[in-house]
Amino acid sequence: MSCSNIDIPRSRREFLSRAGSGFGAVALSALAGENLLASSAPPSPVAAKIPHHFGRAKNVIWLFMEGGPSHLDLFDPKPLLNELAGQSLPDSFERPVTAMGEVNSPLLPSQRKWAQHGESGLWISDWLPQHSQIADELCVIRSCVSDGINHAGGVCQMNTGSVFGGRPSLGSWISYGLGSENQSLPGFVVIKDSNAMVVNGARTWGSGFIPAVHQGTLLENGSEPISNLNNPDGITNERQAGKIDFLNQLNREHHASRESNTDLEARIRSYELAFSMQAEAPEAIDLDSEPEHIKSLYGLDQDDTAVYGRQCLMARRLVERGVRFIQLFHGAGSKWDSHSKMEDNHSRLCRNVDVPIVGLIRDLKQRGLLDETLVIWGGEFGRTPMSEKGDGRDHNPTGFTMWMAGGGARGGQTIGSTDELGLHATEDKLHVHDIHSTIMAMLGLDHTEVVYMHKGRPERVDLNEGHVHEPIFRS
Repeated sequence: MSCSNIDIPRSRREFLSRAGSGFGAVALSALAGENLLASSAPPSPVAAKIPHHFGRAKNVIWLFMEGGPSHLDLFDPKPLLNELAGQSLPDSFERPVTAMGEVNSPLLPSQRKWAQHGESGLWISDWLPQHSQIADELCVIRSCVSDGINHAGGVCQMNTGSVFGGRPSLGSWISYGLGSENQSLPGFVVIKDSNAMVVNGARTWGSGFIPAVHQGTLLENGSEPISNLNNPDGITNERQAGKIDFLNQLNREHHASRESNTDLEARIRSYELAFSMQAEAPEAIDLDSEPEHIKSLYGLDQDDTAVYGRQCLMARRLVERGVRFIQLFHGAGSKWDSHSKMEDNHSRLCRNVDVPIVGLIRDLKQRGLLDETLVIWGGEFGRTPMSEKGDGRDHNPTGFTMWMAGGGARGGQTIGSTDELGLHATEDKLHVHDIHSTIMAMLGLDHTEVVYMHKGRPERVDLNEGHVHEPIFRS
């Protein structure tokens, strides 16, 4: 699955998947009811591709809590933290480098009440009471590690693998590696919970140096997620189709001698996709068509949960329609950042997401979609056990929690651990590169084979450093 200008040996499977007029395409056209051989248009760069091996997951929904949720108050209880509250970090603990530098601030106790839930006895705090219903679906990873100590670097690395901007996002790599099952909708969709911009802006879901057609498409979270979706007054679908066909003919003639310009290729694809979306997208994003009990399941009938509930419900509808990668940002603009007043901040944000997330997992399961949909929860890092400003916590990239559900993840288990204060990962450390590599494996992709040649150099999602952590999805 590499891209290069030199000749490289191809496997039979890769040959069939790449040969637009080969036997594989003939079979595909018959199954899809389309005459691909009669089409004069070049094959879509985001057409579905055959994975390297069997993977349970076909789609991903990433629930990104931007700003850094506190693992110490949600999924990783530390009794010693409360015992030593008000004291300085003991000398036996390695001093971390923190964003605000207040390493010697007093330890801040957790005010949470903890309980074990489900047959697995998974620890969850009272900030997420509804999560008790899905405890046995969750694979909680307590030993995540990142290199970004601030939001710009942390968000960038969690999404692209690097603390420096310019590399492709994970969603773009997956689009490049697997393509999309629905050519009438974007293969990679991003939805924010407010008008605030995510740290680093569109680069967070950008395609970097791989073709621009694989970048994420931002949908607004409101009554009109896609602007200008309908034809102007007096313009029929037939007239619009003719206009798009003519524009694409001119664009492709222009592109023929400029094939290295991926932005131009992406613009051509965007015209084609926009016209296709006029037919399919209105139905896909029509949440009013959902029955009332489903809306209630996601919390659309409650003020605190309606916004994120809409995001989660839309994600389920997009997964049903073959969208490959969906990223839902909650707390856009680093709202989960809690340097002070963490009790007020996290209490409010947890109320926003608790019901919608549980509704999403339960709804996917009852529809038979959870086995093939990998749901991921987490932020760019966690929080420190040391206090900041008396009632907050600083950034902690050296040990924090994420969880996965569905898509082959083995639920009801805890992977890895942090030290007794939750500061450093100590067992089964999973760097961001390992997390990305594992997600790719769960989709049936070998992260070492999803390669793009950039300036003569083979590039991968994991910067050649990631390892698949099989305990996450092996029994």
